Amino acid sequence: MPPTVAKKLGIDLSSRREGELFKWFLACLLFGKPIQQEIAEQAYNRLVSAGLRNPDKVLDAGWDELVCLLDEAHYVRYDFSTATKLLEVCRELKQRYGSMTRLIADARTGSELSVRLQEFKHIGPVTARIFTREVGPIWYGARTSIPAPL
Repeated sequence: MPPTVAKKLGIDLSSRREGELFKWFLACLLFGKPIQQEIAEQAYNRLVSAGLRNPDKVLDAGWDELVCLLDEAHYVRYDFSTATKLLEVCRELKQRYGSMTRLIADARTGSELSVRLQEFKHIGPVTARIFTREVGPIWYGARTSIPAPL
């Protein structure tokens, strides 16, 4: 069986640890844009290398620092909008759920998790599907049932 995208990025979702779940969430926010996968991976690695491993660290970094880090990873076409998205999504995650673990635990199925993710301002079906595809089987097992793309 080929490694999952999360494993390829060094993320251990099976641990169910908050930090690993947030790193996958961060990666999915980057992969959700129409950009080359290699560039999204570079951006993810740059953000994590800079210590942005939880919502507070992303918020502390601020917009200018996020744009700089995204530019260093050649994520330049979407740098401004992605910096804004990361800040707003992290703020909303903290306000609504407090943590990724709570967000995931509050949903009973992968489909419900997908719906909850899409309630965030900047998260659409693609990002929700990417996230849920790997978290769902670990968290919900047979209850994953991820809707097919439209």
